[in-house]
Amino acid sequence: MTTGPSSAQDWFAASTSSHEQWTDGRVLALKRARASRVSVVVPARDEESTIADVVGVLREALVEGSGLVDELVVMDSDSSDATAARAAAAGAVVHRTADVRPDLGSHPGKGEALWKSQLVTTGDVLVFVDADLTAFGPHFVRGLVGALLDDPDRMLVKGFYDRVMDQGASSTTEGGRVTELVARPLLDLWWPDLAYVVQPLAGEWAVRRSFFESVAVPTAYGVELSTLLDAYDQHGLGAIAQVDLGSRTHRHQAVHDLGLMAAELLAVAQSRLGGRRPAPEPRLVQFARGGGGDVAPRVRGVPVAERPPAASI
Repeated sequence: MTTGPSSAQDWFAASTSSHEQWTDGRVLALKRARASRVSVVVPARDEESTIADVVGVLREALVEGSGLVDELVVMDSDSSDATAARAAAAGAVVHRTADVRPDLGSHPGKGEALWKSQLVTTGDVLVFVDADLTAFGPHFVRGLVGALLDDPDRMLVKGFYDRVMDQGASSTTEGGRVTELVARPLLDLWWPDLAYVVQPLAGEWAVRRSFFESVAVPTAYGVELSTLLDAYDQHGLGAIAQVDLGSRTHRHQAVHDLGLMAAELLAVAQSRLGGRRPAPEPRLVQFARGGGGDVAPRVRGVPVAERPPAASI
């Protein structure tokens, strides 16, 4: 299905938007025209310090305010703290992941929470938002929903943003360490059409239920990568879009935890490689903001030349 660098660049230009383009009025008009129902799902595990703010901001602006969101659901994944109580007090409908269809068993992990959310929500549009956000706004959801509903053939919309560093003094469009060191090279080598997805592992994304319920979902961290690959393999590059959400602050992970995440991504990719071979002249596409504030790709060749065994010369 690979269509080459020029097509991927064309996709980037045509399918990348800014949250500023998706105003309340425009997105609500699209929602009415499509007769859609929007469910926002926040997967959470031991996030008592941030969950109330995440739920409160979204509820006030998008449920009680504009009415864009019809359901606001927190999937509590075996929390040992007050996450569930604080989410409920802030106005979310809370489901303990293990209690949803207990006959199916339960797995730890984000993917399990997202998969089971399909069993307790009713929206034809599902929007996923991480629970550990400390600097964000309702425009995250508005931008994702707008870009998805704008095209009836669109199945998946990924968010991207500047990641604010811990000290709050700087930000970068780079994805996390697992994105830059594992996910991006994987995509550039074996799925080069997806090289222009700015942050393939972003936790903020929107998806059509009709597509998401048709694919297998890894129970842990690999859910973002698997959904991106499956959308591309089943519906093509044109079914995917991305939205610049501005900036985002969240907690950083320990290196050992990142190593486990990286292994999960490698397993997800291997299960979906099929007969793919690496791109013959692989390139690595990375991103930075230009002087005008837009995100621009930086393309570099990946050195893959090898010398023959010296004994053969």
